[in-house]
Amino acid sequence: MAVSALAAGCADNSIPKAQLPELDKSNPLLAAWDTPHETPPFSEIKLAHYEPAFDAAIACSRAEVEAIVKNPKKPTFGNTIVALERQGELLNRISGIFFNLMEADTSDEMQEIAQRVQPKLTELSNDISLDPELFARVKYVYEHPGRLKKEDKKLLEDTYKGFARSGAALSDADKELYRQYSSELSALTLQFGQNALAGTNAFTLNITDPKVVAELPAFVKEGMAAEAKARGEKGWTVTLQQPSYLPFMVYSSNRALKEKLWRARSSIALGGEFDNTQIVKKIANTRLKIANLLGYKCYADYVLENRMAESTQTVNAFLAELLGETKAYADADYRMIGDYAASLGFKGELMPWDWAYYTEKYKDEKYALNDELVKPYLKLENVKKGVFMLANKLYGLNFTPDEKIAVYHPDVTAYDVTDADGRFMAVLYLDFFPRASKRSGAWMTEFRGTKIEDGKETRPLVSLVMNFTKPTETKPSLLTFDEMETFLHEFGHALHGMLGEGKYESLTGTSVYRDFVELPSQIMENWATEKEFLDLWAVHYETGEPIPAEIVDRIVAAQNYLAAYSNVRQLSFGLTDMAWHTLAEPFDGDVEQFETASMAPAQVLPVIAGTAMAPSFGHIFSGGYAAGYYGYKWAEVLEADAFSLFKEKGIFSPEVASSFRDNILSKGGTEHPMKLYVAFRGHKPETKALIEKMGLGK
Repeated sequence: MAVSALAAGCADNSIPKAQLPELDKSNPLLAAWDTPHETPPFSEIKLAHYEPAFDAAIACSRAEVEAIVKNPKKPTFGNTIVALERQGELLNRISGIFFNLMEADTSDEMQEIAQRVQPKLTELSNDISLDPELFARVKYVYEHPGRLKKEDKKLLEDTYKGFARSGAALSDADKELYRQYSSELSALTLQFGQNALAGTNAFTLNITDPKVVAELPAFVKEGMAAEAKARGEKGWTVTLQQPSYLPFMVYSSNRALKEKLWRARSSIALGGEFDNTQIVKKIANTRLKIANLLGYKCYADYVLENRMAESTQTVNAFLAELLGETKAYADADYRMIGDYAASLGFKGELMPWDWAYYTEKYKDEKYALNDELVKPYLKLENVKKGVFMLANKLYGLNFTPDEKIAVYHPDVTAYDVTDADGRFMAVLYLDFFPRASKRSGAWMTEFRGTKIEDGKETRPLVSLVMNFTKPTETKPSLLTFDEMETFLHEFGHALHGMLGEGKYESLTGTSVYRDFVELPSQIMENWATEKEFLDLWAVHYETGEPIPAEIVDRIVAAQNYLAAYSNVRQLSFGLTDMAWHTLAEPFDGDVEQFETASMAPAQVLPVIAGTAMAPSFGHIFSGGYAAGYYGYKWAEVLEADAFSLFKEKGIFSPEVASSFRDNILSKGGTEHPMKLYVAFRGHKPETKALIEKMGLGK
């Protein structure tokens, strides 16, 4: 849900003041905020404030919508479409805070509140989208638009389609079914996410024998020791969180322990106390019911109608084309690593829990490159400096820490973001380290978006949430190369949000088609292997010496290491996503077997019984990527083609950066993404750009 301007009360859509709900201004979520840039006063917000605030804000939204419906004047773009866009500001403010913090700093009590609040929000959403009088007004304006500017036309089109796609044109009986299904789906996806987090946190591996950890690099042992200490345990502890799990898998030769860890991570919420298998089936089947009710054969058909790809056929053909181009190379990658492991004395079939260990060894031997070699030059503070520097070179942005801005956790830092002319662009929150209250992964989100209302511009409050390696008692946070790429990726999303321009929040920043939203993020990863960029900031955290040219050369040489394998692995996720969402009949089979079959065309490593990713695949079962995971590969094609222009003109080219900002980053969802892309690049993207970038066939 987008987060609108942080108004102190209900928006005034000509509602008589006596009809507005009374707001308890002692509740900080309902009061005006006298804070820098009207940022949330996190230190004042208590858990007890949320439910009363939600109830009051829902009442506000209902009053605002009723005023639109009961307006005696003829429906117009202003009194109906714009009024709908503006309603719900208070609710969006509260939802933006609550649901973002539930991902980044949750608690059992917060999750219980969500279970109580979510049905109320779903009911409100359904009451609005299924209101026949309101839809009649929207339809009238859609059929009698008058002369509108481009941005206004897009808002009108999106509003009408949003109602139609939410059941507004259904019969009364089918509307009730839609209401039932959407309520069930909302509850299911919420429970899925909570189970996945609980399942991730439920498993740890505690080691007390010093011999088991003796071979590990110091940073791995220190991290494990710190984890054990934090849990009140002796020795060394590994969790299923990526910064803890991956280093152990990479550097330990203990196959038995690694198999145990791999199986645990690959079967999160697959049975047991936090089982998600029944929920996965219910989510897939409920989505199918909704799609059928709205006249679609499957859920993917429903979703993809509103995507850059536009159809299930296009997506399936896209995945098949990329798979056909790269699968043989991925199989060759597996054989190469298997042969290498055998040369070191490994016997038998290379298993998934062996992969990280031998791929790292091979990279170290062939390219003289490993995480331990690179990490001293990737101190988190220096990486952050480099990322900020890149944003400055490309877009003239400046980042100033602002201690007056309240943060939601001591780990978080807030920055004022200004452009080259000193114009305030955004607040940026950075939240880097894992904790039990934070879900795994990395993401960008907003507490508030961009809009212009009554001549006043509201700028966004953007947050980047990551799970990077923590500092230890003896070392600062030193990032792996992959973590640096993750930082650049998420920062690309942040730029999309911070540089957005426009009148309507639902059309600005990252409010774009799902398969277009990853272009601004994935293009940023390209700078990670650019020597000209690394030379500006990458210095040894102890000596201050610049990263040696030979190390940068090795990074560049290794950038396509296992590119085909990584590509096919991503395609396998897209294939299983499409399989779940092209179901045309209700599914009651075995989740593990279904996943194995759906991913079989892209399978490279051996299949291991008793494992499945679906029960913890939050992207498609509790996030926004249902029938959309292909979008990562789709965006890779876009960014490979787009970055080739930077390579041609210069990686800091003001001309290319200005065009990318004007045509992509600032435009948001105001135009169809293909038009925006062609305006920037001059032609439509082709998959060959990605194949060439991966260096395949050379």
